[in-house]
Amino acid sequence: MNRRVLLIIAVLILTAAAAASSSVICDRQDVLEVSLAEPGGVPAQTTPEAEPLRIAVAAMTSPKSTFEHYRDILNYIGHQTGRSVELVQRETSLEINDLIEQGQIDMAFVSAGAYIEGHDEFGMEILAAPVVYGEPVFYSYTIVDADSTATSLADLRGAAFAFTDPISNTGTLVPTYELGQMNETPDTFFSDYIYTYSHDWSIEAVADGLVDGAAVDSLVYDYMEATGDPVIEKTRVLTKSGPYGIRPVVVNPDIDPELKRQLRSILLEMHEDPEGRAILAAIKIDRFEVIGDSAYDAIREMQAWMDEHVAVND
Repeated sequence: MNRRVLLIIAVLILTAAAAASSSVICDRQDVLEVSLAEPGGVPAQTTPEAEPLRIAVAAMTSPKSTFEHYRDILNYIGHQTGRSVELVQRETSLEINDLIEQGQIDMAFVSAGAYIEGHDEFGMEILAAPVVYGEPVFYSYTIVDADSTATSLADLRGAAFAFTDPISNTGTLVPTYELGQMNETPDTFFSDYIYTYSHDWSIEAVADGLVDGAAVDSLVYDYMEATGDPVIEKTRVLTKSGPYGIRPVVVNPDIDPELKRQLRSILLEMHEDPEGRAILAAIKIDRFEVIGDSAYDAIREMQAWMDEHVAVND
């Protein structure tokens, strides 16, 4: 049994263990849906005939982490709209994009790479974007074991590496682009590589010694560090790339204009409300603001270079 197979088995075990401890309810094989209503019924402001809001979160963290991270903010949106909320997850960003394109969800938190893909394919629109540590940007971290002697990406030649989602900017495009600048690809540079489909699982894979390095979202890594997650102590940041336009909140271009206006207002005004401000502070978000499509041009430039020079290996 070769090392890649062993790595995949290890990640599957990690995934199964995390899912087993998750309070997220899976009521269909291909989609996770969680009612975020208060026990015993829908939030107090809702009416019996109100359709639930379906809000998707792309697979940037594991189901359990996503539920814990977004539960309060989605409950807040539900109370503000007077509707119950269903949290929808799929394994990959492309599957979430399909739901948005088909109009099966009302709003989604997606990766920057998924936004660009959706914008170019069907006109996905940005509703708002979070401001974190004073800026609507984030970075790609290449991380290694805390005891690693590596000082640059070049030192990971022949290593086992973890990417996240194939269309993730921070978790796949950035490191693959950087390899391209070295006239390398993941196949020529690493001994093995895998996709974990969540940044926290990539971090855990490095901490547990399943891989030698990983590319992860700075927002996820910094949040885990700020909240004292012990897994961070077993890793360190090797390189930092960016900044890039931050992960946006998006909608289908054909969404009901009044619902779009309402959802945008809730997000943009959330930091002005004591309850909303407390929820944002707990997840390390300063506020939400309107952001333009041009904020993602740096990512598009990397993609264009890759399309011209290197075949990205999924």
